[in-house]
Amino acid sequence: MEHITLLIGIVIITALVFDFTNGFHDTANAMATTISTGALGPRTAVAMSAVLNLVGAFLSVEVAKTISGGIIDEGSGIRPEVIFAGLVGAILWNLLTWLAGLPSSSSHALFGGLIGATLVSVGMDGVNSDKIVMKVLIPAVAAPIVAGVAAMVATRLTYRLARGRDDQETAKGYRAGQIASAALVSLAHGTNDAQKTMGVITLALITGGAIAPDSDPPLWVIVSAGLAIALGTYLGGWRIIRTMGKGITDIQPPQGFAAQTGAATVILASSHIGFALSTTQVCSGSVMGAGLGRKGGVVRWSTAGRMVLAWVLTLPAAGLVAGGAALLADQGNWGVTAVAVIAVAACAAIWAASRRKPVDHTNVNEVGPVPAEPVGVVTAAIQAVAPPPAGPVALPPAAPVAAVSSTPSATPAGASAATGSTS
Repeated sequence: MEHITLLIGIVIITALVFDFTNGFHDTANAMATTISTGALGPRTAVAMSAVLNLVGAFLSVEVAKTISGGIIDEGSGIRPEVIFAGLVGAILWNLLTWLAGLPSSSSHALFGGLIGATLVSVGMDGVNSDKIVMKVLIPAVAAPIVAGVAAMVATRLTYRLARGRDDQETAKGYRAGQIASAALVSLAHGTNDAQKTMGVITLALITGGAIAPDSDPPLWVIVSAGLAIALGTYLGGWRIIRTMGKGITDIQPPQGFAAQTGAATVILASSHIGFALSTTQVCSGSVMGAGLGRKGGVVRWSTAGRMVLAWVLTLPAAGLVAGGAALLADQGNWGVTAVAVIAVAACAAIWAASRRKPVDHTNVNEVGPVPAEPVGVVTAAIQAVAPPPAGPVALPPAAPVAAVSSTPSATPAGASAATGSTS
């Protein structure tokens, strides 16, 4: 193993902690729809996803190269303290959005953390702006749209092919299809998200002089990153699974199959190219597309809006936290220690807050009454060409109707005579 100093060891451990939070934060990407439709039990689903995340970590290193030698200039004076501060910003944002049940992007939290810490410690020279635009920002906008359109088309095609067939006849096929597509998403997630931590650890080893610049991740880095994300996946991010499976739209098995297949295709293609995209945004976009693809389906735009807001805030919010951590870590050993203590205390506080209303595999599919969704422009357009949805939808106020008097004087004479004749 390469010569590793104490500080680099701390950075590696912190990177693996981030990888662990990435695992349970993103379990919903692969398994939310499978769990919500009952295709797999919650525990079985997360166990399968964990194993396939581990396998996927060994299939490619293209995304890891994008992290270690792409968005951050490894030769600009980046030190391990900077990477440590970036990881702290990413971890805290991951835990905050997990507490809120929002499927935000772990990937963008990592990017934001690294960029924010680098800007504070090194300046603009340490950031490769062109690669950030080409390999992070453009995929961030395009990927959920592409995945959503693909899932919407796939959903419509799936329902069209199954038209006229008995629901029970097709149920087994959709169940098998959902399991297979969920497995594919889990595998794809391993090829993309596990590599991000590999890239961070490799970057730390390069900046610490342990390995040569432009090196591929060593085997022990690949193994440890794969195991960390798999363990986090098995723990299960139940709060986000509930939001993805029940909060965006009412998913039926054909929609779940279409959403997961579309998401897996986009993620695997991006991993092959080396785009470090957000698997969370891809899978969320697929779920929304599947909701729009079913006639009578309604996307809960209030929930979707909260998700999009979290996506927009992730890069700057993680960057601000990481920038503050970098400012403190630059003061020397006592600064690094202070950042570590503050981070541990914040993580403990978030965990304690989550215990007030725990969500786990026993109640992940239990949701309270869903408030009526206001009829917006998109929902109104969908309703104009499709049957009304099964769920509650807010209706416009009815036109006032003239009151009918119930006094005896307003009763028609004929009615009074009829009443008298039967008494």
